[in-house]
Amino acid sequence: MMMMAMRQRLQCLKNGIWAEKLWKERKKLQRNVDINEISDGKLYGLNDMVKVGCNDCEGCSKCCQGMGDSIKLDPLDIYNLTTNLSVSFQELLEDKLELNVVDGMILPNLKLSGDGEKCSFLNKEGRCSIHSFRPGICRLFPLGRIYNDTGFDYFLQVDECVKPNKTKVKVRKWIDIADVKKNESYIIKWHSFIRYVQGIVESKNDEALIKQINMAVLQVMFVRPYAKDDFYGQFEERICTLEKALEEI
Repeated sequence: MMMMAMRQRLQCLKNGIWAEKLWKERKKLQRNVDINEISDGKLYGLNDMVKVGCNDCEGCSKCCQGMGDSIKLDPLDIYNLTTNLSVSFQELLEDKLELNVVDGMILPNLKLSGDGEKCSFLNKEGRCSIHSFRPGICRLFPLGRIYNDTGFDYFLQVDECVKPNKTKVKVRKWIDIADVKKNESYIIKWHSFIRYVQGIVESKNDEALIKQINMAVLQVMFVRPYAKDDFYGQFEERICTLEKALEEI
């Protein structure tokens, strides 16, 4: 019954019915805030020490509750979830993820559940059941990224984590990603692509065309299954395909 409902939902999205609903609920991805008001005023690199150590959270999961739809997912997140859980993107949409329109683009985010609005991946003990392959935003928290013309820097969101007496940890160790420089290059390219598509969407006054663009990005970058090996190579191929198609618009 659930699978039937999911297929109907995806078909509605393809037909533009659900896309129309999402379109009316579009939200902002960028945070229009003064970084000095939410950070310690410093910018960090991979080899800098930052006060984020919380002794493995010690059972605390407050940062996994009440986040709304703020935990946006990128293609690497979907790759990690689908390959490690051996499920499809469509199956994740049944109860773990949802889609929302953000700055004119349809993007996936973690879905909250229950009275406490908890992440759907929290187990009964309040621990993350996907910790080793958790999404990038979760891995980064309470750090954030601020983008510039050449890439990005990290900053510390001082009021986000409630754990007291934090210790200093090197940013590289905190993020804990294999081949972190390749990962940073990927993040920069994905962010640039998102901004590029958003620019196209903002310049068009054709709802049908905008939905067509969104469906192409959703299909190529998220719905189409990834092979388990070499995510970054697959990403480059897919992004190149989309960029060529968008150049013709």
